[in-house]
Amino acid sequence: MRPVVKSGTGQPNILFILTDDQGAWALNASGYASARTPNLNRLAAQGARFLNAYTPTPVCSPSRASLLTSRYGSELGILDWIRPEAGPELGVNPTIPAWPRILLNAGYRTGLIGKWHLGNTDTHHPRRFGYEHFSGFRTGGVETRDPMWESGDEIRRRNGFTVDITADEAIRWLEEGDRSRRFALSVHFREPHSAYLPVREEDWAMVKDLQLELPSPSVPGQDTERTLRLLREYLASVVALDRCVGRILESLDRLGLADQTLVIFTSDHGYNLGHHGLLYKGNAQWLLKAGHLPAAITNIPSIQRPNLFETSLKVPLIVRWPGAVKPGSIFTEVVSHLDWLPTFAEIAGERLSGKHTVRGRSLISLLQRGAGRWPDEFYAEYSMRIGARADLRMIRRGDWKWVSDLLNPGRQELYNLADDPDETRNLVNHPSPAARRAAGRLERELHRKLAALNAQKLPGSDRTQE
Repeated sequence: MRPVVKSGTGQPNILFILTDDQGAWALNASGYASARTPNLNRLAAQGARFLNAYTPTPVCSPSRASLLTSRYGSELGILDWIRPEAGPELGVNPTIPAWPRILLNAGYRTGLIGKWHLGNTDTHHPRRFGYEHFSGFRTGGVETRDPMWESGDEIRRRNGFTVDITADEAIRWLEEGDRSRRFALSVHFREPHSAYLPVREEDWAMVKDLQLELPSPSVPGQDTERTLRLLREYLASVVALDRCVGRILESLDRLGLADQTLVIFTSDHGYNLGHHGLLYKGNAQWLLKAGHLPAAITNIPSIQRPNLFETSLKVPLIVRWPGAVKPGSIFTEVVSHLDWLPTFAEIAGERLSGKHTVRGRSLISLLQRGAGRWPDEFYAEYSMRIGARADLRMIRRGDWKWVSDLLNPGRQELYNLADDPDETRNLVNHPSPAARRAAGRLERELHRKLAALNAQKLPGSDRTQE
């Protein structure tokens, strides 16, 4: 298989920027005016923005596992986010093909700066997956400032804001690298993950006087004061993130690398901050006043709302590829984190044989020539094991979306995303013929999908998270 060649320059360098807990809505270019993201707006204008980009699982570790391997977290034994104290040996099996190793084998210089969260032991170290260089933290989260930071064989406390340290390390790696080799650099920011504060005063100044509104004002019983306070803090973290992304992009310009570099910007999963009256992602909690919480059920406390809402699943996605992607492009096709391994394999010229079982498809033809025939189906899952227990499975085809909780019978949802993009009307019991047909069709499709996944025995992690 011949590698993808960008006209006149050969295979591109790759800069993959991943944020943490950034909803697709938390981007000014998406239409949310309160998100102050001038650098990301500029990146979107120079490249393409995807309106239907998804994570297969809306929490950190399984999402990142899918991004790395093009497999579902349930196949890898990573069901929920990894807590070291609960499962110190839990992590992705390093023998499973991962795209950094594919690029390394193709001659790329590979590095990861920032968050890992796919296993804390040396068995699951980023270097085992093809990253030649790692500078960051293996755990799920660190402080907003003065973080414990690993570099080489040393782990020590670094002084400064974590977002700035991440950008500093990325820029240093770009500046000091071997120019004779193409590079693939992953920069994984912790922002805008909670805690959102502190941030630099200049970042806070961008949001402190914003007139904010509730994202879902029709939800009864919301704690308005708390929601708006947290939303302001979150947006301040987004400002800090945008500023530091801008610094990295400026370094590409300064080093003369921008025209030879494919830049990808996305997040591990979506986020709710008042959306549906919730806080967090697939493992959301209610932002309601006392007395307004729903009744608890056997596996789900009243404060928790396990979900596969669009706000939890959708991620921002911007792709800039000079000479290959038309600036200002908008894509409406459904894509996901599962697509990155086959995409990078095609760039590297790696033929995916039987040893590479993948769940996604390469985005190269879509990026360079348009969709043609592109599937409109998407499957997502979340087996929540921390804070509540739920086995959520979702299938979307076209405008219709079906969600079923395999562990808690009766928790089913049906939405028509064309008529109800905010998912405020669950049509699972609606008498209309269209809703009944959609429910039956999607439920059957979901069962077929689950049967197919169960029939394929893939090598998983060293442990299964239960």
